[in-house]
Amino acid sequence: MAGHSQFKNIMHRKGAQDAKRSKIFNKLAREITVAAKSGLPDPAANPRLRAAILAARAQNMPRDRIDRAVKQGTPGGGDDTNYDEVRYEGYGPGGVALIVEALTDNRNRTAAEVRSAFTKYGGSLGETNSVSFMFSRVGAIYYPVAAADADAMFEAALEAGADNVESDENGHEVTTTVESFATVRDALEAKFGGAESARLSWKPLNTVAPSEDAAASLLKLLDVLEDNDDVQVVEGNFDIPAELMEKLTA
Repeated sequence: MAGHSQFKNIMHRKGAQDAKRSKIFNKLAREITVAAKSGLPDPAANPRLRAAILAARAQNMPRDRIDRAVKQGTPGGGDDTNYDEVRYEGYGPGGVALIVEALTDNRNRTAAEVRSAFTKYGGSLGETNSVSFMFSRVGAIYYPVAAADADAMFEAALEAGADNVESDENGHEVTTTVESFATVRDALEAKFGGAESARLSWKPLNTVAPSEDAAASLLKLLDVLEDNDDVQVVEGNFDIPAELMEKLTA
């Protein structure tokens, strides 16, 4: 029985991971399609589309899936859905400030689902700009450790116009202004290849360390939000110690 139960658990985890990957691809495809609709379907002439395609490649999204998403965003491409870009702001468990960005074809549905998630896990959804003042809008570019050593990344990023570079055993995080983001991203790509992630991000000015109980509820809230088909990005000002994170996600 033990072996049978273990097998079922492994298969369940694999199924959940496969479902999650499929959901990630769906979100990436939606962003690519919306980006293609917002400008030219040529990534060289459409910075948003270029960033969306790079993000998809970083997640190993199949080339044909990327091409199909671009085609759907071109006139006559088959996707006539109009997506609105919406931002929700509020507080999660432990007073953690959260920003949720979504692409939705039904504002009422998405707002209700996001509000329900906040309420269920001890948070509260606020008005627009209720927490965004606690963050700065920046460009965030991430490279794995293997891409370059810390000195090489630091020199190349600053030469390209980056504001800051932080390197550790997990990789390199390059921060830019919104205005210089595309220039720095392209310069680093020319030198080190495509980034693991490159997008505009909300960087917290200060962080909150939630208690263990609050952190557990927060992670559940984040899972529900990220599992929502309309939600593209969830960012917060929380700082959970690695040991506690490992315990809660074990």
